[in-house]
Amino acid sequence: MNPHPEDALVLGIDVGRSAVRCVAVDAQDSIVAQARQPLPPPLVTGSRVTQDPRLWWDATETAVMQTVAAVSAERIAAIAVDGTSGTVLLTDAQGTPQTEGWLYNDASCVAEATRIAAVAPRDSPARGASSPLARLLHLQAEVPQARHLLHQADWISGRLCGRFGVSDENNVLKLGYELHANDWPTWMDALGVRRDWLPRVMMPGTPISEIQAALAARWGLNASVAIAAGTTDGVASFLATGASEPGDAVTALGSTLVVKLLSPKPVVAPEFGLYSHRLGTLWLPGGASNSGGAALQRHFDIAQIEALTPLLDPERDTGLDYYPLPSVGERFPVADPNLASRVTPRPADDARFLQGLLEGMARIERHAYDRIAELGAGRPTRVFSIGGGARNAAWTRIRERQLGVPMAVPRHHETACGAAVLARRALR
Repeated sequence: MNPHPEDALVLGIDVGRSAVRCVAVDAQDSIVAQARQPLPPPLVTGSRVTQDPRLWWDATETAVMQTVAAVSAERIAAIAVDGTSGTVLLTDAQGTPQTEGWLYNDASCVAEATRIAAVAPRDSPARGASSPLARLLHLQAEVPQARHLLHQADWISGRLCGRFGVSDENNVLKLGYELHANDWPTWMDALGVRRDWLPRVMMPGTPISEIQAALAARWGLNASVAIAAGTTDGVASFLATGASEPGDAVTALGSTLVVKLLSPKPVVAPEFGLYSHRLGTLWLPGGASNSGGAALQRHFDIAQIEALTPLLDPERDTGLDYYPLPSVGERFPVADPNLASRVTPRPADDARFLQGLLEGMARIERHAYDRIAELGAGRPTRVFSIGGGARNAAWTRIRERQLGVPMAVPRHHETACGAAVLARRALR
């Protein structure tokens, strides 16, 4: 028996860099159960970064079973998955992996990336050393007997419902899919891309199929549980915050500083690593600065930051003109591979130095949103903050003064909750 919509729970699964997380969310968008299962580090060989996809599934199944055990399993009505953007593998027709998972930050397919650059439009997100399309060109030559090219989230969703060869509009963007045409581009033919391996593309949150009967029985779920098309981890983290209106922006304050803005218009600036995902009738332009937590931790560890934060005066600027970077080079909002970190002069007062660094990153954030506005996507009207830096109240106030817009409280910080949003859409 299907649960009444008001009683239905949905599961969101986030296959992340270091762990798989699962949440059960009710109709009021409250988390009622959650679990986390760690993943071992990937295998790094030079610029090649791979991982056994069976590790993803084993961690997913463990996290799901732990979550389901904490709720009334018969209330679960839908599941959606997000995964790291650009992580791919090849499978046979039944979904059995024919290769390792090649991760989002693999940059080993240099020759293939050069071939793509010769034919792909200047604004194509499929260009670049870490292009998943470059990985496809490399792998299809090595494993010609394969049948499907799948992203990480695609493969987990396929394991859930038994249907492979399906992806979503967000994951396929960096593979070269043209959103305006709703099709794979003709320039791929010049590269010899196996079109029959490319996935069928659905809108995130669209029902793919029902859960496999054997899984439903093993987990104690209804056989009618819907498996929905998922998304990337970046888009899921945006959805998790509750941002939903044009002008809503999300800044992720992690090891890097990532900004995303919901806009009626897409913007593309590959020279800044700026591209736009489609979210229904709206667009989500975003970019990432090399500044962020990694730059901050070149000078202070987490304990030092926590100890110094009460000594900051966020209502008064230090006057220090810093541009903190972890190493040489910046990609957005300034595109300069030779840009050096600017963190001098350093005052004797550590608290003042820390505040100067935070002010510098706040100016970078403001410049990032200015850049998106200059390209025609509009300006933020409120900003949600996620990531470790979002917990620093002094920094939040410094950023609020720099941006000149209110800071909104995210509904959730857990990326898996964004996948749960898409699972809920499958019930409509």
